[in-house]
Amino acid sequence: MNMELSVRHSDAIDKFTDPHRTADGEPRASVVPIALKTLWFNTGTLCNLACQGCYIESSPRNDSLAYLSRSEVRRFLDEAQRYHPKLGEIGFTGGEPFMNPGIMGMLEDALETGYRVLVLTNAMAPMRQCRQALADLNTAWPDQLAIRVSMDHYTPEGHEMIRGRRSWKPTIEGLQWLSNSGFDVSVAARLFDRHRERQLRHGFANLFTLNGIAVDASDPHRLVLFPEMDGSTDVPEISEHCWGRLGKNPADIMCATSRMVVKRKGDDRPLVVSCTLLPFDEQFEMGRSLAEAWRPVRLNHPHCAKFCVLGGASCSQ
Repeated sequence: MNMELSVRHSDAIDKFTDPHRTADGEPRASVVPIALKTLWFNTGTLCNLACQGCYIESSPRNDSLAYLSRSEVRRFLDEAQRYHPKLGEIGFTGGEPFMNPGIMGMLEDALETGYRVLVLTNAMAPMRQCRQALADLNTAWPDQLAIRVSMDHYTPEGHEMIRGRRSWKPTIEGLQWLSNSGFDVSVAARLFDRHRERQLRHGFANLFTLNGIAVDASDPHRLVLFPEMDGSTDVPEISEHCWGRLGKNPADIMCATSRMVVKRKGDDRPLVVSCTLLPFDEQFEMGRSLAEAWRPVRLNHPHCAKFCVLGGASCSQ
């Protein structure tokens, strides 16, 4: 038994180490970019919450990704407009985007380009402080601005177990304000157990009805359920042969159509990474411009397998 455990432990260590081959020696799967359809900006890792299981460990103290400035965002928007005609969506994530002091200017610039704009938020105090400016943008560019609110459960206990005490009521109030103000609003939650998706959607449907929140919990684009990314679980690697075995198309994977701009603490300028899930891993740094970043991505991380390929998930709208 000890020998068997030793072999399994060794196999686990060998996974996701070679960018070209899996631990079994098969050629590692990669994704060739097709067309940039979603351009993400991580506005910084600072957040008003410190949630359990946050994949980039956002918190009130984590500034490992510095605040992007309006001018830095503008530069990438200009490049995207010139060279990526199929781009249709600009996404802002964090941390908590509304903590970035330049966020409203960034949103205005993105909306002026004519793209659909998606903001990921916890709908708490930082967003509340921007309500009037946010409402003005929604009035000026109707049907172009979408807000996705993160909730971890449809009960206060389940939500606050992940997000911390006193996080439930402000989130509900933020959702109610967005809904009552006519925003295009959706909710993102975690799907801890795929077999309980029906129960999860039913619970959220009751929550939305009781609180007058106009979100259709049966619509997968309105209640977005993301697979849980538990770093302690064993995840299979994806080889080139897996595409056919799984019936998957690499063109459907997030990094085929999206990139994310980040700025590391201490850097003098931003860089582009492959996707929203991997802002820190250097092997997924793609370049300092969208042109440099437009190259294949090798799926050499557990998130690539669990979230994108096996989970079939995407952060885009």
